[in-house]
Amino acid sequence: MSSGDKVTPLRPKRPCPECGKPSAREHYPFCSARCKDIDLNRWLKGAYVIPGRDGEEEEDDAPKPSPSLEDED
Repeated sequence: MSSGDKVTPLRPKRPCPECGKPSAREHYPFCSARCKDIDLNRWLKGAYVIPGRDGEEEEDDAPKPSPSLEDED
C-alpha cells in the first residue's frame, strides 16, 4: 500500500447517542465509558420500554374455557 491510499474504517463514524460527540472505537457507539454507563443505567432502570399490546387483544389470545359437562343436559 502506498502512503496515499485511504483505509476504509470497519464501522462508520457516528455521533455518541448520549452526548453527540464523535464515537470512540473502544466504547463504540459511545464516546466514553461514562456515556456507555449512562445508557446501561437507563436499561437497568427500565427507561427503555417496548410498548405492549392493549388489554383487549390479550383477552382474544387467551385460551377459551372448555364447556362444562353441566351445560350438555
